[in-house]
Formats: sequence, structure tokens, C-alpha cells
Amino acid sequence: MTLSVWLVVALFLAVPAAADVAVPQLTGRVVDRTGTLSSNDIAALSQKLGDFETRKGSQIAVLIVPTTDPETIEQFSIRVAEAWKIGRKKVDDGAILVIAKNDRHLRIEVGYGLEGALTDVTSRRIIDEVITPKFREGDFAGGISAGVDRIMRVVDGEPLPVPSRSVNFANLDDIGPAVPFVLFAALVFGGFLRALLGRLLGSVATGSVIGLLALLILGSGALALLAGIIGFVLSFIADLFPASTRSSRGGSWSGGSSSGGWSSGSSSSGGFSGGGGSFGGGGASGSW
Repeated sequence: MTLSVWLVVALFLAVPAAADVAVPQLTGRVVDRTGTLSSNDIAALSQKLGDFETRKGSQIAVLIVPTTDPETIEQFSIRVAEAWKIGRKKVDDGAILVIAKNDRHLRIEVGYGLEGALTDVTSRRIIDEVITPKFREGDFAGGISAGVDRIMRVVDGEPLPVPSRSVNFANLDDIGPAVPFVLFAALVFGGFLRALLGRLLGSVATGSVIGLLALLILGSGALALLAGIIGFVLSFIADLFPASTRSSRGGSWSGGSSSGGWSSGSSSSGGFSGGGGSFGGGGASGSW
């Protein structure tokens, strides 16, 4: 070999291979690493996807990254799917819309359980007919929203197990801000109802009122039921405490009622995690 050829080979070997893009942490149903979407766009999409999961059980997530280079979007998307595990375990009813903005590529990654409805052909049509026309106009929020709507419409036609109505212990943190209210209502408001209706009926009434208020504020039937049961139990056994203890407890809660525990809880977006769903590479890719 000539000296110039050796120099080229040496330079080639000296340049390290580009590292794969790290899979972003799953911080919500919509993860935007490019700043493309506004906070209102993300909130609206997250609410839509959350409502759909509550109703249908399926999980759908959106990820926007600048690039997947040096990988193809197909290679990157399946790594994301394996890391996030969107969809219910053993139902595998998850889907991820992955967008590489600078590459001008996107992909719909489909879990095993949705491949019968959200086929490769259907996924490609959603990309070509719904999403990319808006992307070409610079309307990324509109394209993503319209694409998500079409994906949900297709998934709605797939017979899937109904969402579990049991208590999801992963969401028990949501009841944290309600604890002071439950205690206060059970010990103070419950005392009034027990005096009016008797110990048993008064405790039942207290638990029912607490459960109804929790349902209105938390929006979860399971957590509302839990709050109601706690309220009933605390109200029923309140007479077992010495009067001085009850009065001191009531005073401490009334003194802290101005802290706004409910409002601070309502501003929390709550945690989101994949349900253990599996993917096998089904879906489709496109560009704009």
C-alpha cells in the first residue's frame, strides 16, 4: 500500500464509531426531547391518552427526539419499546409513535396484541394520510394529535380485555394529599353525623360522603372507595379515643386546613409507567 492509503486507513480506525442514541426516560405519555410541543399541547395529548387508557386499557405513548443516528428509526424504536414496555403485560396492547424530527422520519411501533388491528398497512396509511401531510406544513402538534386520534379509533375496534377496576397500588400516591381531609372529616364531621344518626349509621354516612368527595376530586373509583372505607372505619372507632385526644386532633387538623393539601395534589401529573407489554417489530415507518 502507498503511504496515502495507510494514512486514510489509520484515520478511519482512529475515528470512534458513533454511539447509539440513549433511550429517553419514560416521564409521561408524551416525551418531547426537542421542545417542539408546547406545555398545553403535551397536557392535552397526555389527557387524551390517559382517558383512552382508562376506558380501553391500551397504552399509547409519543416520543419526539432530534435524531436516531447512527441507527435507523426502526432499530431505535424497538429499543424504546423494549425499554418502556408500553401496554398491559400478556395483553401487549401498546403502541408508540416515535418521531425523529431532524431526520424527518417517524414510526408507529405496535405491540403484539394490536397487530391484528393496527397492521403494518394500517399504520402506514395513518402515517401517509394523517400525520405527514400536517408535518409538511409545520403543524407537528396537529399531525401528532390527528395521528393519535386515528390510532385510538383503530384500537377501539379491537376486542381487548376490559381495564381492571381493582385498586392500582402504583397510584396510591394520589390519595396522599387527601389524607388530612379524610382524617378531619372522619373525626369532626363524623362526630356530628354519629350524634345525629347513631354510631353505625353515622359512620356509614361519613364514609359515603368522604368517598363521594374523593371520587369528584381524585377521579378514581378505586381510590374513592378506599377513602370511603378509611373514613367509615375512623368514624366508627372515633368514640374509642379519649375526648381530650379527639379534640386535640381536631384542633391540629383545623389549624392545617389552610395549607391547601387538595389543590397541591391536583396539580401533580402523577407517575406513568409501561404495563409490561411486549413488541415484536410490528408497525410502519415513514418520512416527510
